[in-house]
Amino acid sequence: MNDIINIIQDNWELLLVGQYPHGPIGGLAVTLFLSLVGIVLAFPLGVVLALCRLSPFRFLSWPATAIVYVVRGVPLIMFIFWTYFIVPHILGRPVAGITTMLVTLVIYQSAYLAEIVRAGMQGLPFGQTEAARAIGLSYMQTTFKVLLPQAIYNMVPAIISQFVSSIKDTALGYVISVNELTFAASQINANLLTMPFQVYILLASIYFVICALLTQLARYLERRIALRRAGKAGASAAVASAMQQANV
Repeated sequence: MNDIINIIQDNWELLLVGQYPHGPIGGLAVTLFLSLVGIVLAFPLGVVLALCRLSPFRFLSWPATAIVYVVRGVPLIMFIFWTYFIVPHILGRPVAGITTMLVTLVIYQSAYLAEIVRAGMQGLPFGQTEAARAIGLSYMQTTFKVLLPQAIYNMVPAIISQFVSSIKDTALGYVISVNELTFAASQINANLLTMPFQVYILLASIYFVICALLTQLARYLERRIALRRAGKAGASAAVASAMQQANV
């Protein structure tokens, strides 16, 4: 335990921000940056894929379904290598490892977010769609003004859970020398040489604490949403009962 405390005291800056301000930023800051920006950029793409999968038009649903199945069926590390070699070839110039990892995460997470969005929209009562169409809303208006806002609200816990997965996925950036948390830990281990067990126990503990806190946040939000649904259901039942008694 004393060894781990000493490692933290001597290397906390490297773990948090890498060599910044005397070198490139790295460590936990890059891990959180990749995870957060990856999720934010992947979400619109995930929404598009989900809407295409739900579309009645086969020329939209079939390609979107194929993309989702292929991305979800291939290991993330394969996408990292493909992006690492393909993106520089397309752009005609070298690309930084952090850019490669960000592009990979956006593509990979969008497929998972697409399934979350699709499930959220399919979980809404069909009466929502019927009511929206009955008052004259078009398909696009029904989707973006009625269904999608409700689905996104219900999907917040699942999106946070996906963010947790994204944090763990960033550790694979180590294979292309992305200066994230795992890479920083490997630098510390290379400097110390004699304490690999303590270094990687510390690394695992950092990941565990971050992911556990976010998981608890997701559970808290899930309970809040469930209570709000129950409250609305109870209010609707009370109104219906009152109207029935008035009619009697």
